[in-house]
This record gives sequence, structure tokens and C-alpha cells, in this order.
Amino acid sequence: MSSSDSGVDALSRPLTSYLGLGPFLRLSIAGGDLQALGFRLLDALAQDPENPILLLNTAAALQSLGQNETGLMFQSEALTHTNTYRIEATVQPASLRLLVLVAPGAMNNNTPIDCLLENTDIELIFYYLRDGQVQADIDRARTLPHDIVLVGIGECEATRPTLAALTPALQDWPHPVMNLPQHLWLTDRDAASDALQNIAGLLMPQTIRVAGAMLRRIADGQSTLHEVPGGMQFPVIVRPIGSQGGYRLNKLESPAELSHYLDAYFPDAAEGAFFLAPFIDYRDAQGQFKKIRVALIDGQAYVCHMGISSHWMVHYVNAGMYEDARKRQQEADFMAQFDEFVQRHHSALQAICRQLPLEYMVMDCAETQSGDLLLFEIDHVGVVHAMDLESLFPYKQQQMQHVKQAFRAALMRRTKKISSQA
Repeated sequence: MSSSDSGVDALSRPLTSYLGLGPFLRLSIAGGDLQALGFRLLDALAQDPENPILLLNTAAALQSLGQNETGLMFQSEALTHTNTYRIEATVQPASLRLLVLVAPGAMNNNTPIDCLLENTDIELIFYYLRDGQVQADIDRARTLPHDIVLVGIGECEATRPTLAALTPALQDWPHPVMNLPQHLWLTDRDAASDALQNIAGLLMPQTIRVAGAMLRRIADGQSTLHEVPGGMQFPVIVRPIGSQGGYRLNKLESPAELSHYLDAYFPDAAEGAFFLAPFIDYRDAQGQFKKIRVALIDGQAYVCHMGISSHWMVHYVNAGMYEDARKRQQEADFMAQFDEFVQRHHSALQAICRQLPLEYMVMDCAETQSGDLLLFEIDHVGVVHAMDLESLFPYKQQQMQHVKQAFRAALMRRTKKISSQA
């Protein structure tokens, strides 16, 4: 059952139905008019200003348009009315009800599982654990009709109290739980880096937290990278702690470049903190950087995409994959031969799953010329979807169906449900 076979366009759902992230992402990928959709939502909201579903859909639209602060205001208002939002199963009757525990904040801070489970027989119940009401919300979540729980809250400083409160509550939960909160701290960049060092065949650049004041001293020549815990040398990768999607991510070759970076983006750097990691040149023999997104479901690896670029910082949407048929052919060939990739890195993949005991993870990785698996990041909030245009990416639907089926099977195993849906 693929998105094209189902004949369902997610954007055709009423605006008064909770949309999640999927329709906005699909519209963006297709080059549609997100702004027009935003105006439609605002018009509907003007007629029904206290409708929580319209408020939360509008929040998602505004965040998709980059208006994060305004979007969070709409989200906050929605959550004063209710913190439960449902996406009905497309295929009825629903075989399973998945309760997804999420936290207020940016959309990319929670697992976007609706993007993976589009057009399936799984009902999704998104339940927000609100600041100041976490324990009461947890108690209420326990009473909601559901078959299994997915902890979809991304690990960060703001969510740690919520995850800490969830940890004992989920020990005696009446239904199976995926991605226990006590393990989610391991997905933080420096924690994952520490956990995955000294593994044969795996290269995880050592990532450390550095105070902005220290970076400023290095930029001004008052200190050196060698004084950073663990020692380091240029070139390095730097990013502000808490950032996602490559925000203010830079490769720096010298103290002078570090100074320019701080002056341009963080004039008050002394008040902040950053992740610092050595830059690993992972170009292939043709000088191309290839970044691979892999879903790990119950310890099994499934390829989601491979972005190819001449620039070291590869984002699939701007890597030229939509414009270059040769790149798409390389991606198609890689997907067809993905079993060989898994065999090459079998021991490294097994070690990752041992060290990070989560049932569902998404990792961005590459292969070095020496044959190691190079891991950039791993967490449970990466976007996995089958929304790319089938006319351009005909090879993706079948592969993404494997990912969807694997996740569905993981749910069914835990709930011991039997269904004829493939």
C-alpha cells in the first residue's frame, strides 16, 4: 500500500481535522503554496477562533513558513483548550491505536511519525505533556484508549524534566512502550559521541560542549583548541547547542574564521554554548559527499534516502537531487544494493543498537574512503517519509514501503495483534 496506490491526498482533509506535519511537508516538497494554505487556515480560524485543531494546524503552517515564534503562540493557545489530537487511520477499520507522547515546542523536536505512517491502518493519538502540568497529563494519558505508546519527545534541556517524570510512570504502563525515556539522553550529540567511541568499523567524531567564552578566547588568540577537553585541531565543525537542521552549522579552518563566525552570528557568544567536533573529509573518489539517512527499527537498518553533493554539508532538499537525474540514479543504485551496505557495516550497526537501546532511531551517516561507517547524528526525531514525487523518484516508494511495513510490524509484535494489512 503506497501513498500513490491509496489515492488519498492528505491536503484534501478538512482543515478542522488535525493535520500533523505530513501535509505541510508534502506541500513543501511538491513546491506548493504553503503561504496560501496558511491564509486558508487563518481565514477559518477567524470564523472559529477557539477551535484547538485549527489553532494547532495554523501553528504548524506558520512554523513551516519559518514564523516560529508566532507559530508557538498559536500552539500554546491550542494547548489551553486540549492536549489530545488524533489522526484517524486512512485504512479502516484501524488495526491499532498508537499513542505518541510529545512536548510543546518546535515541530522538529518531536518524532514526526505521522510522516512515516501516512495512509495506513494505524490511528495516531498525539498527546502533549504540558509544562507545569506534566504529572497530571501523564495520569490522564494512562486512561486514554490506546494499544501502544511511542515516546516521541526529543531530548533537550527543555524536555529533560518531562522525560524524568515519564521514566517511573512508564515502568508499569498498562500497554507496551517504545523508546523508553531513560535511554533518550543517549541521543544528545555529545552523549551519542561518547557512547559510540572505539568501535571497530565505526567513526563517530568526538563531539564536546564548549562555552561560548572559550570559543571567543580561541578566536582572539588567548587560548587554543588544544586546551579544549580532549584536544582538537582545525578544521572543526561548530554549531550552537540546541540547533537543528544545520542552523548556524559551519566548518571553520582557523581562529580567524572562528572570529568571523562569532562576530556574524553570536556577538554575545560568551552567554551561549556550542558543540564542537573535528571535521572528517568523507568525499568519495569522485569528490562527492554522500549522506545517507537510515532508519533503525528493532535493530534492523532500512535506507530512507541518500543525498549527493559537492559541498560537505548535505541537505537532501538542496543537494540537487530533484534537478540531476544522474544523482537520482546513484541513489536508486545504492538503495537496490543496500543489503551490501548492511553487510559491510554489520558489526558497527549492531554496536550502535546495543549502545543506544531504542526501538526506533534515525541516523545520518556516510562511508569513508577507508571503509568505515561515519556517523553524523542519531536520534528518534528525524523525518522519514515517502512524499517525494513518484515521477522523479519511482524507486523510492517500494523502499519506503519496507520502512513503513517494518515499523508497523514492530507495533504489531508488541501488541500481539494480527492483521491482514501488509
